[in-house]
Amino acid sequence: MIRKWVFFIVVFFITTSIIKASNFDQRLFFENEINKVAIVFKREIHFTKAHFYFQKKNWDSTLVYSMKQLNSSNTNIQLNNFTHYMRGTSFLNKGLFSESKSEFKAISNDFPFQYKIKIARGIIALKQNKYIEAIAFFEAVEKDEACHHDIDKSSFYHNLGLCYFHTNQFDKAEKYLIKSSDLHSKEKDTVQIISSYMDLANLYYEQYKDAQAIPYFEKAYQLSKKINSFELKQNAAGNMAAVEENRKNFTKALAYRKEMEQWKDSLNDQNKVWAIAQLEKKHAVHQKQKEITLLEAENKIKIAERNGLFYSSLSLLLLLGTSIYFFRQKVKRNKIILAQKEELDELNATKDKLFSIVSHDLRSSVNALKTSNIKLISTLESKNYSELDQLLHTNSSIANSSYNLLDNLLNWALLQTKQLYFQQESQHLFSVIQQIEFNYKPLFSDKKITFSNQVSKDVFVFVDLDSFKIILRNLLDNAIKFSKPEGKISIYTKDSDDEFCTLIVEDIGIGMSAQIQEELLKESVVLSKKGNSEIMGSGLGTYLCKSMIAKNGGKLAIESKENVGTKICVSLLKSENHG
Repeated sequence: MIRKWVFFIVVFFITTSIIKASNFDQRLFFENEINKVAIVFKREIHFTKAHFYFQKKNWDSTLVYSMKQLNSSNTNIQLNNFTHYMRGTSFLNKGLFSESKSEFKAISNDFPFQYKIKIARGIIALKQNKYIEAIAFFEAVEKDEACHHDIDKSSFYHNLGLCYFHTNQFDKAEKYLIKSSDLHSKEKDTVQIISSYMDLANLYYEQYKDAQAIPYFEKAYQLSKKINSFELKQNAAGNMAAVEENRKNFTKALAYRKEMEQWKDSLNDQNKVWAIAQLEKKHAVHQKQKEITLLEAENKIKIAERNGLFYSSLSLLLLLGTSIYFFRQKVKRNKIILAQKEELDELNATKDKLFSIVSHDLRSSVNALKTSNIKLISTLESKNYSELDQLLHTNSSIANSSYNLLDNLLNWALLQTKQLYFQQESQHLFSVIQQIEFNYKPLFSDKKITFSNQVSKDVFVFVDLDSFKIILRNLLDNAIKFSKPEGKISIYTKDSDDEFCTLIVEDIGIGMSAQIQEELLKESVVLSKKGNSEIMGSGLGTYLCKSMIAKNGGKLAIESKENVGTKICVSLLKSENHG
């Protein structure tokens, strides 16, 4: 029974890998061809929209506009073939296999991408447990060498290996699963590598080749530690528990089961948090609707009162001018109230989004600290001092990140409530940066970053000292965060004109794209997650910088290139013009 239990856990990963492999249509050659068709038939609005949403993987919208295209008067075979193909792919990704199969069958035989249809039909057959039928489709594609440059071989071999596995053709299954595993390793796709290892382990386990199966279970377990999927971690630990039970090593089996339950609890907690968030969102929408209804009723009452006053004033010529005056004043007040309401709604929406992102970041930091502390306790017991040192540095980094986030949140709250003390005075720029540099020496040392203060000692700027320090701290935090180990951060100035001088914070880190630069300079409080989500924050620090630079009468500019570095340019008022 234990052996079967391991098998069903691995079947979960088999299903997951099939779903990921269904993105077979995203190959460059095919994209070029369908783009050419879209250009040729650019007047076909429905096809153009279907193609746009197909590229965005918005399957529902693709199905809507592709159906409109098929219902149009254009009967061009090439156009209809690509339309049916997009519909078949959309149904496949939505899990509607019968509908997907019907769309693929509707494509004519002269369609140049028949091998893609065969791959799709093979995946559908595999999902429907029709393994013999799936093998026939996959083997036909494998024999067609002309199409091998345009298929995802790692996923293709993986699916074919699964088919042979389910039909008990273990030798062939082993051959293709090993091919798939090797390709996943070259692609450095950790999740797919874990899935491949699970499949191979299950293959050997079914044949009672425990000596070959167990190392793959162990490799999958070790790799699962490097990813953030609680579900994957839970199942990897569960497999190891079953393996140790088969070995009669019940102490280790119990430890793995405890770990499995831990990840199961974490997964349940995550699901509960999202469920609660959805309920709170629905409640907030309901409350807002009530407020809107109440305001509408109040507005109707006010309009009725206004009209009564207006019509009664017609009988009195003397009061006509007074009535018009009050009427205009009331309209003006209503406009002001409406503008204030819209501004308040926007601020509340921004606040809600900000708190959602900040709470998520804090929860992630606390959870990471919790996990690290568990490892720290284990490391103390084993007296592994090198790993202990690394864990302490990790905890320090997490705590420092959380502290910076809370500090920015406090300053943002003070700024929003206008409680932040603000007094612009003449400040010696070099001395201020020297003070900040002293506080950041441990952080520079931790990443072995070289810091250079090249600011001219003759420069005085007209700023509020506290808000200016907040600006500098956030700019240095970002420079350190996005710098590589043993990197370099420089701060220097250059004259913009007689009124301003420009302070430049330059690093040689990972840089950013033009799109990210544009988004950072938008008038927004929070930013969406971009790029590497492991190092991107809520955007609150950047917003504080923009707000406080503007409050000091300065300007912000960004110059950056990916994998080259970033220059943050802050224009500041010179103190001789504002003494």
